[in-house]
Amino acid sequence: MNDQAEGAMKPKPSDSTPDAASAPVAAPEIDHLRFQRPHAHLAPTFGSDRFALQAEAFARFFGTPLFLGGQTAVVAIWIAVNVLGLVKFDVYPFILLNLAFSLQAAYAAPLILLAQTRQAARDKALSEADAQHREALAAANEQRQAIAAQNAAQMLELLQQNTKLTEFTKQLTERIELLTVEMHEHFMRKDAKP
Repeated sequence: MNDQAEGAMKPKPSDSTPDAASAPVAAPEIDHLRFQRPHAHLAPTFGSDRFALQAEAFARFFGTPLFLGGQTAVVAIWIAVNVLGLVKFDVYPFILLNLAFSLQAAYAAPLILLAQTRQAARDKALSEADAQHREALAAANEQRQAIAAQNAAQMLELLQQNTKLTEFTKQLTERIELLTVEMHEHFMRKDAKP
């Protein structure tokens, strides 16, 4: 029984197909990145190749809590193993550990600078695109205000014309009424004369 009710409620295919004249017109595609596209060449400051992307990923990883915690754990284990005498590959002034930190710093600093440079270039491009977007919005707003002012002036002019037409119509109505009264008196005088 429910199937019959549902079937009766469903529109028939012939009922739901609109003709070509009443079909809605699709809005034109808007390119939301139109202000960023001129600056696209700035995004890959050091290229978009695998090395640049991996270098930026490593530089971003250097500032995470996971990296800091992992490095702290490795250093603690390194010192504990050498101080407790489990192994003796790097004894007390820990020269090998200092060398490892120096090597890490020698690679980390350029990678971090590379990531910062790439990010600065992206920020600059986005800032310029945002400024262009604000200028475009301001120009569109000024254009809309000018159109609104023009429409308001046209409406005021139409209202003035309407007022003049209303006054003219009133004058014509009064003249017609006066002529009607005069004609009525004229015909009444003619009828009164034998």
